Parts: sequence; structure tokens; C-alpha cells
Amino acid sequence: MRRAHLARRRRVVRVAGVGAACAVAFAAGVLAGGASRSAVAGGGDRYRALDLFAQVFAHVENLYVEDVPRQELAYGAVEGLVGKLDPHSAFLRPDLYRAMRDETAGEFEGVGLELGLQGTRLTVIAPLEGSPGARAGIEPGDRLVAIDGVATSGMPLVDAVRRLKGAAGTPVRLGLEREGAAERDLVVLRERVVSESVDWRVADAPSGLVVIRIRTFQERTDRGVERALAAARKQLGREIGGLVLDLRSNPGGLLDEAVRVADRFLADGLIVTTEGRAHRVTDIERAHGPGTEPEYPLAVVVDGGSASASEILAGALQDHGRAAIVGSRTFGKGTVQQVIDLGDGSGLKLTVARYFTPSHRSIQDRGITPDVEVADADSVTAAPATPTPDVIDAAATPSANRDAALDAALAHVRVRARSRLH
Repeated sequence: MRRAHLARRRRVVRVAGVGAACAVAFAAGVLAGGASRSAVAGGGDRYRALDLFAQVFAHVENLYVEDVPRQELAYGAVEGLVGKLDPHSAFLRPDLYRAMRDETAGEFEGVGLELGLQGTRLTVIAPLEGSPGARAGIEPGDRLVAIDGVATSGMPLVDAVRRLKGAAGTPVRLGLEREGAAERDLVVLRERVVSESVDWRVADAPSGLVVIRIRTFQERTDRGVERALAAARKQLGREIGGLVLDLRSNPGGLLDEAVRVADRFLADGLIVTTEGRAHRVTDIERAHGPGTEPEYPLAVVVDGGSASASEILAGALQDHGRAAIVGSRTFGKGTVQQVIDLGDGSGLKLTVARYFTPSHRSIQDRGITPDVEVADADSVTAAPATPTPDVIDAAATPSANRDAALDAALAHVRVRARSRLH
């Protein structure tokens, strides 16, 4: 019952009225030419820009040297309109929209790279573990400068994503830059990528320390965390002594799933606030007491590939003092996109709000600053997926196989777990 409120469909921005008005004005402009001007003017200046658009559309359709299908013209115009708003808003043609829905369900065909824009540079936020991109050695922070020989400078993010996706078994050539290294070309074969968002292991059986890794927030991620906690308790044969949530290279995903996970570890208070145009509060998510996990020590490991929903979770736990954040500063994506179904199978991904942590911190372009900074957190090896009772000694001599950020997080919860026993 504690999360029943989250099972409800999230409130949808109403677009039917405006969409219908735009469609009527657009059709009038194309079919009636100048006759639409008086109709638009009668409604004031609101649709004057639409009249200009309709005129240009008609001229291109009637006079352009090549015959271009009307739908292609419309798609191109909408892509240009939405692409000028911000790096995260996008018009999704039907094939790309289907691929995006597959991705949130945990399956898609491509190379498995989550991309973002840092300034004007197309940058890898994180490769999905086990994906073709990850196996090719692509790392968070790598800059994608070309796709199949086409330079990405000035390329809309949605176009880059479309070029990377494709049928399993087909190749794509990637031009990559990395800080301090020469540009290189990689040919990567696309695959059907199946992403399990949660894995876990017992890191220190005597102390009852558990590591849960969340790779992305997709459908049923919270259920995966619930199952991991239950399985860890069963393997330990007792209550968990301390927990590390590993959010490194987690590019985000579904906001509701991140909120549900945060709700597991917080008994009350704010989790996240979203504010839309003119700072109007559009949504407030709060924690609920029933079913909250015990107050065992908790740490969260993050890096430069932790973005969006990952930052919401880390920021909420940090602001409430529930967890220590360990690693390096996160990516800094603090905007919320709503996905809207359009009538022909296409979709609109639109930035509708900015989110704020419980203390009203904005994460956009700032990220989450860890409580315990570990300089090499961006390049450490992720926690293995196979459950193991091995004890990790944080005081051991460092080696090439060590994971400094995870060791620091485990050391933190180990000390706190011991202090609770005295």
C-alpha cells in the first residue's frame, strides 16, 4: 500500500486543445493560402507565426526543385522546431519512438550508449554494462565526434541516437575523442541489448554488508531492488548490516522508479520537487513510512556518468542525511522530460520542468558533490553481478584490480555498522 500512490498514472500536460488549433491553422494555410491570414489575425498575434510557417510549407511543397513527401516536410519542420528548444527535447519519428519505448522496457537494438550534450559536444554519459559499446572500451566522458563518417558537430541529439540504433548484426563506425588521447575510429556491431537494471552481492558476510548496483531506472527497477534486498537477507540469514547503492554510470531513466527506490529508504519528507514555467510547482513527491527499510548504514557511490534520476535518488538521500555520497561529482542533468504520444505513432519528448532536491538544490549543470570524494571514481571497475561472500578489506594495499570508490563506501558503512553495535 505504501507505494500505491505511485501506481497511478502521472499527471499529463494537456496538449489536445493547442494541438487541434495548430492543425486547423496549418491546414488553412496550406489549402487556402492567404485566406488563412484573416482567420489567424482574428485571434490576435498568437498564431501569426503559424501563418508564416504555413506559407513557407506551401511554397516548399509547390516550388521546391525536388518532390518531397508532405509527411517528410512536416517531420523535418517539427524536428527543427523542437530541436531548437534544448538538448533534451526531441520529436521522435515512429521508428525512434518505438525504440525508445523498448529501451525503457530494458530491450533495444543498438550499441548501448547513453549520450548527452556538454556544451555543444556530443558526449557519452555511460555505456550500458555488457553492451557492444562497453565491450569496445567506450567510457563515460568520451566525445563522439563522428558516426559513419558524418561529423556530429551541430548534430541534434535525437539524430545521433537514431544513427546509432539499427538492426542487430549491422556495423556502425564511431569517431571518438578522449581527454589526453588521439582521436580514434571504432567499428562496432549492433546487438539486441537486454539490460537488467539491478544486480547485487554480499560484500562482507561477517559484517552483513551488501552492494546493490542499479544500472538504469527502467520499468520494474524498484521491484528489482526489493528482490535484491530479500535475497541478500536470505543469504545472510539475518538483517542487513549495511548497504551500498552503486549508481555509477547510471544515466537515469524513469523518474517514478527513482522516487520509489528513494521511498524505500526514507520514512517521510520530500523526495523531489519539480517546477515548470515561471517556477510553478508542478509535482511534489514525498516519502511514506510503511515498509521503509531499517535504519542500517547506507552509502551511495556516484561518478560523472550518474545522471538525472540517479541524481534525484542521491540528492534526496544526501539532503535527508540518510546516506553518505561517495565518489566524484555527478553529470548534472536537472530537467524533466515528458513523453507525449502523437496520433501517427510518433512521440514528443519535451522538457516540462526542472527538478530540485529536498533542500531545493538545482542539479542542472552542477551535479551532486559527494560527501567523500574519490578521485578515480570515474574509471573504477563496476561491482560484479555474481553474488559472492568475499570480504573487501578497505585497508588493503591498493592494486590495479581495486575499486577505490566502492572500498571507501564499504569502509564508511562498516565503521557505522560497528558503532551501532556498541
